[in-house]
Amino acid sequence: MSRLPLCWLVAGFLGLLNLGTWGYAQETMPQVDDVQTQPLLAQVKRLGETMKYLGEPLPKKSRDLIRQAAQEKDDGEIRKLVQQALDPFCLAAININPESRVKVSAGIAPLELNQNGWRVFLVKVHNEAGVTSMLRSSSPQGLPIAGSKKEDVRDRWMQITSYNQRPMPVKLTGIKLEYRPVLIYSRDSGKRTAVISFDVGQGSQDIGFRNDVSLTFNCRKALSTKLSIKDENGKPTIAAIEITDSLGRVYPSQAKRIAPDFHFQRQVYRKDGESIELPEGSYRVKCTRGPEYHAQTKNIEVKKAGQGIEFDLIRWIDPSKKKWWSGDHHIHAAGCAHYSNPTQGVHAPDMMRHCIGEDLKVGANLTWGPCFDYQKQFFSGKIDKVSQYPYLLRYDVEVSGFGSHQSGHLCLLRLNSQIHPGGESTDHWPTLCLNTLKWAQKQGAVCGPAHSGWGLEVPSDRLPNYTVPPYSGIGANEYIVDVTHRVEGPEKGVKVPAVDFMSMCDTPYPWEMNIWYHTLNCGFRTRISGETDFPCIYGERVGLGRSYVKLEGKLTYDQWCEGISKGACYVSDGRSHLMDFSINQNELGENDSEIQATRGDRLKIRADVAALLREKPLGGISKRHFAQKPYWHIERARIGVTRDVMLELVVNGFPVEKKQIQADGKINEISFDYVVKESCWVAIRILGSSHTNPFFVVVDDKPIWPSKKSAQWCLDSVDQCWKNKKRFIRKAELKDAEAAYEHARATYRKILAEATDDR
Repeated sequence: MSRLPLCWLVAGFLGLLNLGTWGYAQETMPQVDDVQTQPLLAQVKRLGETMKYLGEPLPKKSRDLIRQAAQEKDDGEIRKLVQQALDPFCLAAININPESRVKVSAGIAPLELNQNGWRVFLVKVHNEAGVTSMLRSSSPQGLPIAGSKKEDVRDRWMQITSYNQRPMPVKLTGIKLEYRPVLIYSRDSGKRTAVISFDVGQGSQDIGFRNDVSLTFNCRKALSTKLSIKDENGKPTIAAIEITDSLGRVYPSQAKRIAPDFHFQRQVYRKDGESIELPEGSYRVKCTRGPEYHAQTKNIEVKKAGQGIEFDLIRWIDPSKKKWWSGDHHIHAAGCAHYSNPTQGVHAPDMMRHCIGEDLKVGANLTWGPCFDYQKQFFSGKIDKVSQYPYLLRYDVEVSGFGSHQSGHLCLLRLNSQIHPGGESTDHWPTLCLNTLKWAQKQGAVCGPAHSGWGLEVPSDRLPNYTVPPYSGIGANEYIVDVTHRVEGPEKGVKVPAVDFMSMCDTPYPWEMNIWYHTLNCGFRTRISGETDFPCIYGERVGLGRSYVKLEGKLTYDQWCEGISKGACYVSDGRSHLMDFSINQNELGENDSEIQATRGDRLKIRADVAALLREKPLGGISKRHFAQKPYWHIERARIGVTRDVMLELVVNGFPVEKKQIQADGKINEISFDYVVKESCWVAIRILGSSHTNPFFVVVDDKPIWPSKKSAQWCLDSVDQCWKNKKRFIRKAELKDAEAAYEHARATYRKILAEATDDR
């Protein structure tokens, strides 16, 4: 037996020492030295976002190298740093020669897979031909497609697919060096070999089997880990479970998840007694159940099948005990981040699991453009059979992707019929929002614009502000017109407001609230309701924006919607609460929230207020621009580095009194005394986190028309909205539209002429 040179032994030992930092050996791959660095850095940035999106983020050392590369001025050093950061994760090196022939060699990433799970690798593409085709991957060891012929499957144990979806570009960019993600699934455990091929289209395969590579993987055995999840009363429940390993990788893998698990979420929802399969190893397990619970985190070591992990959940607040019922009036079972093909979205049991897992009592599952013709089968005009009291799920409609959506999407709740007369789908609906609202209000629906702030963008966060926005989006745009109209309701001859509520919480609050404040200042009584627009604006979880509706009797979907219409609710991110807001012992929502008063009367205002902030600021949210996500979050209300937030008494859109409270989760009984001088609307808020609906204080029988500036803003807004929305109105409805807009102008002119306050 020959002896190895001492230098080789030392080098080998040092190599072993290097294994622990990132989890791979410090080998090298062929370097590419002739790529332009600007597009390379742009592609690498997109790749980092993709890896995070897929639940396998690049480790800190790689991110640091990429950050260093972005600051470098020397192109050679940039190329070196990028390849040093990403090569260690490469399954293969792919060379596309000037004739577009593909040649593949093994990479240096550890060949480790998880049984019954997906892993994400990179491939390094040296694209000498500048090809802009799709990179494809395949393997003879790929599992047979369901329904195919029976065959010997012993050698078919895996699946492989190149990731060619957002945030990555679908095709190669054509630059000489780029990295692409590849996803691999293993059915088996133990050692398994696969021949993996890559090509960029017919004829690109190289001769002599040089476009494939044989790789032997170590497939870690999946061990079943049982979950015990109990609520604050010790009862079995569903919660959000987020599992990561020491490298920050998410389990189960986000890649290729199927409902009820979603690929765009880090967490999965599991109920007490269910299990999750994990390979042997160490994990961090986080358990949450919506914003009303404390998050819990445990570190576990999985060593054998059948191990368990227990969570006894702890609430910090339960508004339902005070008869305030949470709900999200805008969630979807199809479209946006949901599966559109081939599953046509997801079904009610999937969405119900998510609602229960976030302790969201009411979920309005709105069918809209994508997959409408498939999803419409689930509408029944009543709560879905999957509902488990007090968790209620019902299908309704968002006018989005069809009809009047160009002038602003509409949430139509509590419908009896989900399709406008004249057809069976979405191609015949009105193009004027008001005509859609007339149809919905006639059947007793509760209606309002969705994601109100889109199209109402202005640079200021001042409330109210007097800059007329562009009215160029799909939020509360035509609302400026529709709010002036009353239409026939379900009772013959009885007219009701065309718009019941405005949606809050899922667009920047200055844009949502400014238009609402101005229309309240013109005497209209539109209410607000909280929404998430899951999973379109927000895919993180349902219930990021919520309405808390006060109900005296049993919770029902119909009465919950009625509570929104009457304004017996507050909106919140769920991290602050404005319960039992009253004036002179009158409760919000009673008698249309109207209070009669005389000039000089002292209003006795009280509320039970609670908020919860972490001890230390979270993620710099409080310093973000108001137009950056998250748009509503208790961190936006944090005062400096304290744990305090400011509660404001708002009269006619302006804060008139403030009280600083500690956001420690405790309920504070807050009171204000306010001497009323004129008719006004009154609300309380924790700006950026929660806002009540208003009381309407009528002084000496005079209307609430306090602001000429608001009336002028609204009048100018009608003209601006018409300028941008006229082109979207179908010719047959143009006269209706012209009349609707002129009615709004006349209404605001009348208010302007009679207003007495110049604010």
